[in-house]
Amino acid sequence: MNVGELLSLAGKVAVVSGGSGGIGRAVCALLRAAGATVWSVDRAGAQPVVGTTNLACDLADADSIEALRSQLPERVDIFVHCAGITRDSVLWKLGPERWSEVLRVNLDAAFHLLALLTPRLRERGGSVVLVASINGERGKFGQSNYAASKAGLIGFAKSAARELGSFGVRVNCVAPGWIETDMTRALPEEHRQRALAETALARLGQPEDVASAVLFLSSPLSAHVTGQVLRVDGGQLMA
Repeated sequence: MNVGELLSLAGKVAVVSGGSGGIGRAVCALLRAAGATVWSVDRAGAQPVVGTTNLACDLADADSIEALRSQLPERVDIFVHCAGITRDSVLWKLGPERWSEVLRVNLDAAFHLLALLTPRLRERGGSVVLVASINGERGKFGQSNYAASKAGLIGFAKSAARELGSFGVRVNCVAPGWIETDMTRALPEEHRQRALAETALARLGQPEDVASAVLFLSSPLSAHVTGQVLRVDGGQLMA
């Protein structure tokens, strides 16, 4: 097998949650470039990458996800959970709704979607990549809900890797640091500068950096990799 074949996703079908977000769009575009047919699961009216089919869904609602059952492609080889939101506040001001909203989109949706897709993935094996965060490993002031949701994804991925491994399904996480997206651009500049100062590579990440890690974990190059967390953070967190 040559190098091109090791990175090829020709004939594969990928489902990407949050495919219209900053990281999601980069993931959809790169998986398509590698040869995959890509389906995005995102809110109604979302504008997916050209050539990607969008399935409208409220990812905060389990019933809305269940309604996708008859709409999803019969074959699924790759599932990437990119959907994520923030509702930042210190915990004593956070409130139960903002806590639950983040957990529903970031963590619960991953469970509901993977449970829905598991029968398809088990048929011929495949790859699952959950987009976590370094803040799920280290915690972050003002992000207890977000950090908890991303830490939950890491535990969920490791458990799913053990449960699905015998079926040839690999489950891994990527854990980005600061990535330049609309979500992070809305944060105060002082936060951006602090993240930049933390990096070893002296630059902040781009969505394409995360997409490249997802492609690796979705491709034959990572055929013996499962239950792992791959940080894409320019060295923000080294442990």
